Amino acid sequence: MRGITKTFPGVTALSDVNLTVRAGEIHAICGENGAGKSTLMKVLSGVHPHGSYQGEILFAGEPCAFKDIRASEQRGIVIIHQELALIPYLSLAENIFLGNEHATRGVISWGDTLRHADVLLKRVGLPDKPQTRVADIGVGKQQLVEIAKALSKEVKLLILDEPTAALNDADSHKLLGLVRELRAQGIACIVISHKLNEIRHVADRVTILRDGRTIETLTVRERQEDSSGSRPEVSEDRLIRGMVGRDLDQRFPPRTPYKGAAGPGAGTARPALAVSGWTVRHPIDHQRKVVDNVSLEVRRGEIVGIAGLMGAGRTELAMSVFGRSYGQYAGGTVAVDGREVLTRTVPEAIAHGIAYVTEDRKTYGLNLIDDINRNISLASLSGLSRRGVVDDHEERRVAERYRRSMNIKAPTVHEQVQRLSGGNQQKVVLSKWIHADPEVLILDEPTRGIDIGAKYEIYTVIDQLAADGKAVLFISSELPELLGMCDRIYTMAAGRLTGETARQDATQEVLMRHMTKSLDTSGTSDKS
Repeated sequence: MRGITKTFPGVTALSDVNLTVRAGEIHAICGENGAGKSTLMKVLSGVHPHGSYQGEILFAGEPCAFKDIRASEQRGIVIIHQELALIPYLSLAENIFLGNEHATRGVISWGDTLRHADVLLKRVGLPDKPQTRVADIGVGKQQLVEIAKALSKEVKLLILDEPTAALNDADSHKLLGLVRELRAQGIACIVISHKLNEIRHVADRVTILRDGRTIETLTVRERQEDSSGSRPEVSEDRLIRGMVGRDLDQRFPPRTPYKGAAGPGAGTARPALAVSGWTVRHPIDHQRKVVDNVSLEVRRGEIVGIAGLMGAGRTELAMSVFGRSYGQYAGGTVAVDGREVLTRTVPEAIAHGIAYVTEDRKTYGLNLIDDINRNISLASLSGLSRRGVVDDHEERRVAERYRRSMNIKAPTVHEQVQRLSGGNQQKVVLSKWIHADPEVLILDEPTRGIDIGAKYEIYTVIDQLAADGKAVLFISSELPELLGMCDRIYTMAAGRLTGETARQDATQEVLMRHMTKSLDTSGTSDKS
């Protein structure tokens, strides 16, 4: 790709960008949110058609002028977006060959479809039958189905946009192992990821974008017959310096540990949030407990983490406490500042000073077709209204204040939130709840899919909320994040608490041991 320039009304997304990918190479693309990574890949894959950008694309030495995504796929260029394009109620086989069916005179040959799908599923290491519905498998397996779908199109260049963002460690390792296997088969891969440790261990080279421009291309490791065991030659700090344009001396803001957090249950301050014996059943299978007799406490000024593997029940716990938004309530109490409260609905939870920043901001946290202005005010309209009518001037004033204080990168507060990068969208969600002035904030994966620079900004906001006396419950799948931000960390497995660890005693090994511990019938948890 040579001299690629792409503009939108009032914005230059890409400016004279160059990218070279070798055959049989894993090539990573890094950059902060809004750097132009996804836009560049949309140009390459035909989502932005030829004529809508300046510059040229050469593939296997031949110039390309893709008019749409089908044209790029016919040349062997296939993109897998971060939001997977699978239909949940169709089978794996139907999804793999959707739009590319095995048919004669308009009649689908299901025998050929199932047979070829079975071969592709085995090739990507999936043991599931082709007739299995997509809705019945996890996100990690769904990523493998997307790769099988790409292989069905005889892919030569596979583009993966944040492939491991929603995966646990085991599924991430499996997916990256498959990417290495594809490289060995001569298939080139472009990987966009914010997980720098993964880039260092899987990529051959990395191109860094910043503000829509190519900054540099670095060799991560020298090409070998089998580079899976070779040591990466580029440090994470070196990648960060290229991405943000400066050295990031600290990954987390300096924090004075909560004075009452010397150990689990330490401190005499009354908890701002106390959950006792909380039990929730699955919304469909009422015999199954997704949250089982969980009790925890968070004090004012304290950041308390919850760690757990996929399916541990962390999000189910958070959503059920916040207005019983998930599952069937089966028992337990919630107390705020020592007073038992009812949180049967979301408005009740908000009224009692509880806020929940969802892990899925695009589905549950934002109205994507509305602007920044309205999204920030949604949780606190009563405070911006007079006799049931919203004061538009006050609403704009509040939104503008948060746009500046939270460094939301948008020209005005009237910008649609769907046009913002992931990091800026998350800042809008946080602004919404901060303006609601809660006493307790439950943050569920608050930095998922966000670049290293934006993460630091959000960490700073969270730290300031604790310093202002708010109680913060912090759920994350990234253990270094919990270790860097939290005063205490609870661990969960199979819907139960399995441990509680103080900041000074917590390590990744200790947390992982609690996260993978088999539970006894008593359901007791370790405290260290």
